[in-house]
Amino acid sequence: MDAAELRHKSADELKDALLQLRKEAFNLRFQVASGQLENTARRRQVRRDIARIKTVMSERRRAKPATA
Repeated sequence: MDAAELRHKSADELKDALLQLRKEAFNLRFQVASGQLENTARRRQVRRDIARIKTVMSERRRAKPATA
């Protein structure tokens, strides 16, 4: 997932994707602890995707004009 794709998604879609990635990260941590993880690079991809989503969400928050 790249940032350009994320910028085209709605806020609800971003929240859903973030929730899904956090669940995946949680499951990957358990797989590492039990020695079952085969694709170790996936942890890094998930972490970075979470960071990208958070970045896009914060950009949108900062872009909104302050009310009152």
